[in-house]
Amino acid sequence: MFLLGFDLGSSSVKACLLNAETGTAVASAFFPETEMAIEAPQPGFAEQQPQLWWQNACRASKAVMQQAGVQPADVKAIGISYQMHGLVVVDKAFNVLRPSIIWCDSRAVPYGEKAFLSIGKDRSLNHLLNSPGNFTAAKLAWVKANEPGVYAEIDKFMLPGDYLAARMTGDTCTTPSGLSEGIFWDFLEARPAEFLMQYFGFDTSLIPTIKPTFAEQGRLTASAAAELGLAEGTPVTYRAGDQPNNALSLNVMEPGEIAATAGTSGVVYGVSAEAKPDPQSRVNTFLHVSHTAEAPRYGVLLCVNGTGILNSWLRNHLLRGGVSYGEMNEIAAHAPVGADGLVCLPFGNGAERVLENQDLGASFQGLQLTRHGLPHLVRSAQEGIVFALYYGIQVMESVGVGLKTIRAGEANMFLSPLFRDTFANLTGAVIQLYNTDGAQGAARGAGLGLGLFKTREEAFHGLKVVRTIEPDMRAQEGYREAYGRWLTALEAK
Repeated sequence: MFLLGFDLGSSSVKACLLNAETGTAVASAFFPETEMAIEAPQPGFAEQQPQLWWQNACRASKAVMQQAGVQPADVKAIGISYQMHGLVVVDKAFNVLRPSIIWCDSRAVPYGEKAFLSIGKDRSLNHLLNSPGNFTAAKLAWVKANEPGVYAEIDKFMLPGDYLAARMTGDTCTTPSGLSEGIFWDFLEARPAEFLMQYFGFDTSLIPTIKPTFAEQGRLTASAAAELGLAEGTPVTYRAGDQPNNALSLNVMEPGEIAATAGTSGVVYGVSAEAKPDPQSRVNTFLHVSHTAEAPRYGVLLCVNGTGILNSWLRNHLLRGGVSYGEMNEIAAHAPVGADGLVCLPFGNGAERVLENQDLGASFQGLQLTRHGLPHLVRSAQEGIVFALYYGIQVMESVGVGLKTIRAGEANMFLSPLFRDTFANLTGAVIQLYNTDGAQGAARGAGLGLGLFKTREEAFHGLKVVRTIEPDMRAQEGYREAYGRWLTALEAK
């Protein structure tokens, strides 16, 4: 008996086939092998073609089925994780009306900020727990104002995972957690935020059918099953944004538990029982996947857009793709802690929420041509990423999310010894790395949604700690001094 999870990212679509009885992954694949294109028709814009997501999901699905030699009928349920905050709009015939405006697109910032002021800070924070900022609702407002012909044709707006599920099942639906991440959810009323819809002039009919995170959300159509290499009628039983799902994949479900990831963007995500917003909306609060009315669970999310993408940029442009990421880590290790005074601000992938929606761009500061070389550039980039995350962690702590142990998958930037040591030594937190990823988490979520797993222990059978990084208190002073220089550079911007 098997479960299939998809993780729709901005770089690729990954699939994982999980043996439900042993709790272990038997096959995984991702496509494309090079990163998916992000189109930028104007500065600050970031778009992707939803059809590419579907094509790569089909390729990944067929690849894992072939790897494992599993029969389609043996796959009992499907789970979907997806890049958060994106916007997909379709007409009544389910035609995509324009490219998806994805998470790192900055064009909607003025629309969200105007809504925050017009609706009122207190009402926004009390009901939405966030400013509309640069989230999905503000992106839809941008379409309404700038592409009225497109807007007039919209039958439903969707998040990226809603689109992928609809391609599979023919049904357009969403979840409360998804609506909360798009800033469409009224936390006090526990329903879509009608006052926000009215402010923007959105008809509530644009909202897809709302279904629970863990529940049957449709079944594969014959045509979709053929394209995916699966069986017609296989149920989709779980759907969540990539960061709530990353937390689920790490068994981060209860207050005080913390998850982190450092792929294209970097995220620290903590679970709280208290709905407490940040007054400046630098960190954001959404419904966690484990939220219920009886036991409220909120996900407090810190996101830094420019993390792994900075490392990738250095590799592809400065190093011309001539070295591996592992070799980059070895190069960086030749520079001392603090990179001999070289400071990197790792932004440059759109407006940063932790900086109150400023887009500062990426920069290196204090470069000395007689002292600094390639090791200093690479090390300062990795340290700058950690420093940016730590800057946001301090905001998280101000809204009551404590930091003692951080769980992460052994992947992406957490494969770098320098990165994880800097993270542990600066924060003072123990870092536990697990043998999991977003696609595997989505597969476990599918088992929970199907009712195959009756308890949390059953769902996370097979999840193991593969590495633990303890902070070295003797090294903390050097990292704190380097962070102080970084903070001074940031505040001077």
